[in-house]
Amino acid sequence: MHGGRLRPEHVRPGGRVVSRRQAVPPLGSPGLDSAWSRWVTATDSQGVQRTWHVLDTAGTDSDSAIQPAGTLLCVHGNPTWSYLWRHLLARFGRADAPPWRVVAVDHLDMGFSERTGTVRGLAQRIDDLTTVTGALGITGPVVTVGHDWGGSISLGWALRHRDQLRGVVLTNTAVHQPSGSPAPALIRLARLPGVLPAVTVRTPTFLQATLALANPWLSKPVREGYLAPYHGADRRAAIGGFVADIPLGPDHPSWQALQEVAQRLHTLAGIPTLLLWGPRDPVFGEVHLRDLRNRLPHAQVHRFEGAGHLLTEDADVAGAVAQWLVDLDRRPAEPIATPEPAVPWRPLWAALAERAEDRSVALVELANNGRQISWSLLWQRIREIGAGLSASGVRRGDRVALLVPPGADLTAAVYACLRIGAVIVVVDPGLGLDGMSRALRSADPSYLVAVGRGLAVARALRWPGKPIGAGPGAAVLGALTLGKLARLGADVLDLPAAPDPDDDAAVLFTSGSTGPAKGVVYTHRQLAAMRDALFGLGVNADAGIVAAFAPFALFGPALGAPSAIPDMRVTAPRTLTAAALAEAVAAVDASAVFASPAALRNVVDTRDVVDDRQRAALEEVTLLLSAGAPVPAALLTQTRALMPKAQPHTPYGMTEVLPVTDITLDEIVDAEPGDGVCVGRPLPGIQVAIAALDSTGTPSEQPGCAPGLTGEIVVRAGHVKDRYDGLWLTERASSRNPGWHRTGDVGYLDPEGRLWVQGRLAHILLTSDGVLSPVGIEQQVESVPQIARAAVVGVGPPGVAKVVVIAETLPGTRHARLASRELADAVRAAAVPPVAAVLVVPSLPTDIRHNSKIDRTRLRRWAERVLAGGRVSGL
Repeated sequence: MHGGRLRPEHVRPGGRVVSRRQAVPPLGSPGLDSAWSRWVTATDSQGVQRTWHVLDTAGTDSDSAIQPAGTLLCVHGNPTWSYLWRHLLARFGRADAPPWRVVAVDHLDMGFSERTGTVRGLAQRIDDLTTVTGALGITGPVVTVGHDWGGSISLGWALRHRDQLRGVVLTNTAVHQPSGSPAPALIRLARLPGVLPAVTVRTPTFLQATLALANPWLSKPVREGYLAPYHGADRRAAIGGFVADIPLGPDHPSWQALQEVAQRLHTLAGIPTLLLWGPRDPVFGEVHLRDLRNRLPHAQVHRFEGAGHLLTEDADVAGAVAQWLVDLDRRPAEPIATPEPAVPWRPLWAALAERAEDRSVALVELANNGRQISWSLLWQRIREIGAGLSASGVRRGDRVALLVPPGADLTAAVYACLRIGAVIVVVDPGLGLDGMSRALRSADPSYLVAVGRGLAVARALRWPGKPIGAGPGAAVLGALTLGKLARLGADVLDLPAAPDPDDDAAVLFTSGSTGPAKGVVYTHRQLAAMRDALFGLGVNADAGIVAAFAPFALFGPALGAPSAIPDMRVTAPRTLTAAALAEAVAAVDASAVFASPAALRNVVDTRDVVDDRQRAALEEVTLLLSAGAPVPAALLTQTRALMPKAQPHTPYGMTEVLPVTDITLDEIVDAEPGDGVCVGRPLPGIQVAIAALDSTGTPSEQPGCAPGLTGEIVVRAGHVKDRYDGLWLTERASSRNPGWHRTGDVGYLDPEGRLWVQGRLAHILLTSDGVLSPVGIEQQVESVPQIARAAVVGVGPPGVAKVVVIAETLPGTRHARLASRELADAVRAAAVPPVAAVLVVPSLPTDIRHNSKIDRTRLRRWAERVLAGGRVSGL
């Protein structure tokens, strides 16, 4: 055998000299280092000497002072070559990288390896990879890294070399085509009679189509790098061969080899495994990811939203692998001692079960002609639906997506699922259809419960969730079949054993205001702890609650309090009027109101239309809770004019942990203006700390509680989420301090122990004056009489970014534009840091879930374009 660096010619057995002029790797291509390129010659499993091209960070230098911890064996698919792995090769050549060698092999007849003219099926490809690793003297530890058809090849090698295997990394690949799902359209098209050679060999159509899957579009030099080995039909023969080698049935020559790989994956149960996935992949979809997760249930998974088939081009795969390797050899953290709860765990449905014979009102739906549901009827319907779900095949741990408007039907479905141990998947319609589609596909529910418009949309967009019912083609659970389900359950009325406290209970999605909505997994114990934390806000279980805020619409029954849902679209907070709120309060003699800031703003705006009876009802409210975004003190003051007995509270929290702190309007007034929004002190049992920011805006690894220190807000509580769903990287970053959740919010603790929120970590400004947070500057700008609302963004490179103010004005402007000199001067006089530019807009874009959180990322991009001379429209 022979291994050596690239050379212009190579002597073949028999003394024949083979020119390399048409097969020289394009070492000038972006990201490709000439020191990595090697030829490896060895005898294959058929006894023929073959020559492979590999990229190898070790080169031929065996005298390195630093011995690698192991080898990353990277295997490309079709129609790429080892150029696909250049980011990994570069990442592990850095001084701060884990000391791992990276070897990326070009398959024979692919890339710059020898063109053999032979047909090499999956089993032969696995043999070939074994030949190369033997020739390179690789003995382990090895982490295999595979993509596309290279995933199956790398897994075949891994299964043969368990004694050398340290881990497995897979990116957008498959080992099985699940029954009932068609093969990828791109593959089916290429396999049509007469089409295969035309699009894969005679022309570069298949290759160019694959490169076009990159998101964003590949630069011309990078595309040329991928195309370089495949100039000419004689060099593309294996592209067609690889497509033809995909077995779609048992009569295919490679079917048995693929079956052996797929059926033996369970033997890798003790091997650390990482699945990195691009969801925008038309080749390997959610069905293939689901299959891999079922076969490798221990695998850590991260979905890169927005990324697709060429994942290494679309996302930082190299960074993810580097972090994963660090964790492989890290000593596990000592388990955190969890204090025994003061009272035994009480399931979320406990209050409902305890009131099973109570015929008093539990829930009133004002949007449904004031429909009233008693505690006994609600619990009966929960039991019936639970029994019906169980009889229909829903099992403990199955995920059930609920696309049902807030109300009695949703409440019954939620608690039925929780009681039988099914995991509810709740996606806010406020995310929009695209956002809902991303969320549901990432959660991958087994079943779907939808009614009305949700049912029609689910069918049209083919959202995941298999039908429930008898026989093929049964409809997804809808308004009619939900009743049938309850009747089925009434006949059975036999509920399975209740789930354990630490079983998964729910996947709740974030608002999506700082990127694609993230799935947040809660256990039953954590949901119960969230319920208990709400009592810390002063909720009285004996008094009525008006739930005008979607996150709380389901908690009234858990609290044991009668609840009313106003005549509004709960997912569109601005639809709540003062009259609708008053009618909901009167319906259950409510003493507590839950509403978002956007809802309260419209209540204040419509306060003049309430009659004396409605006003009298509002005057009996004693507790007002508003959350979801910062609530201006002026808005709370205006709201209290309608509810004079109420003490307004603005708890701070997020989908991952709610609530965290609490503050009343009186306390806000006492706090006086500061640098940010004062959100009060932590609630009982909750700890808050700050991870200080350095000069680059990076939070420190160890949080502390020193007053006045600006940094990332870190929280510890019994109702902190269990994990992010299918987002291993995100979860790793948020929980790197065991037991604590890093919120992504920036703030500080004052000497009184109160928390002040200054914005999001993603929105801080890295200026020549240092690290600035936006909220405090926005408050300064909003002190200008002509400014209704402001957003502050940084425009320019990090470290020298300039402060730009974008504002809504009084009176409002009809068109986005640069502010007048007079207004700009007033803003600059009010703001402490230098302001480079002031822009005015008709309205600031906000998230569609709360209608309150300003989309600063969108504003920054718009301001960059405008200040660079681009068009002003398009915000």
